[in-house]
Amino acid sequence: MNLEQLVSLFSRLPGLGPRSARRIVLHLIKYKDSLMLPMSTTIAEVASSIKECEICNNYDTSSPCGICLDQTRDKSLICIVESALDLWALERGKNYKGLYHVLGGALSATDGTRPSDLNVDSLLKRCDENLQEVIIATNATLDGQTTAFYLSDRIKMVKIVKVTRLAYGMPVGGELDYLDEGTIEAALDARKVIL
Repeated sequence: MNLEQLVSLFSRLPGLGPRSARRIVLHLIKYKDSLMLPMSTTIAEVASSIKECEICNNYDTSSPCGICLDQTRDKSLICIVESALDLWALERGKNYKGLYHVLGGALSATDGTRPSDLNVDSLLKRCDENLQEVIIATNATLDGQTTAFYLSDRIKMVKIVKVTRLAYGMPVGGELDYLDEGTIEAALDARKVIL
């Protein structure tokens, strides 16, 4: 592999263009022994050991993941998020103590994402007698709102349960990963029932 291939690979990452990728590659080369080689080893190790949780679809080195296995978690609460990135954003705030369910995206007419493309069936199987509340924490975008209403309807068909949605603190068009911990806490505290 040559340097241009490495730059090309880095430029595929979200938020990086060719110039940013070039700067990163040059920085890695400058610190080859202290940064580049340990990073390449870690990337290879993570690639071989990472798994998708069979319960919530989070990423971890074990399945079920550490969150699903945590006995201190409130099993009567499930927070639905679009991606593992959103789950990690909520966990960063250290305020939510329930379980999660990662959808793997949001419904989108423009992207062609249908309900069958998301982890909805596995979510509905988790709606058992212990479940008391489902918090829908999809992004405050048009696709996120559409997904929230769809999920609310589907959940209500399976189980009579309180369905809430993150509210105050989330800007319209915002995404969970870009919010600070205080904003996420306010949004969790001010969630509202959809139906």
